[in-house]
Amino acid sequence: MKSTEIYHQLSRRERQIMDIIFAHQQASAQDVMTNLPNPPSYSAVRAMLSRLVNKGCLSFHQQGAKYIYEATVDTDEAQQSALKNITKTFFNDSPAAAVCALLGMEKAGLNEQELQQIMDQLAAAKKRGE
Repeated sequence: MKSTEIYHQLSRRERQIMDIIFAHQQASAQDVMTNLPNPPSYSAVRAMLSRLVNKGCLSFHQQGAKYIYEATVDTDEAQQSALKNITKTFFNDSPAAAVCALLGMEKAGLNEQELQQIMDQLAAAKKRGE
């Protein structure tokens, strides 16, 4: 089973921990605990981090007395996996519907650079479809 598939089988709390690790690239148990909503005890956080290591989602190295945790899956790979799951779950597996929803959420509007990035991606997708 690929590591991105494992990510979807995690508990809500384990996904929250993974989100914290992805956001910070690496974190100690204390860092995770500080960023968790309604955090459990420190020992419970350590136990969850250990489970995530055993599941292959995290690796760690020692820095002084602390263990520093990092995701084993590349951030880009995790983003793609998360977007596929969201698209399947909420948009009937339609990337077009997901993109339209994202663009509709944008309250402040997109700047020229962002618009160009979107246009470039659309052009590349059109070429792939030809």
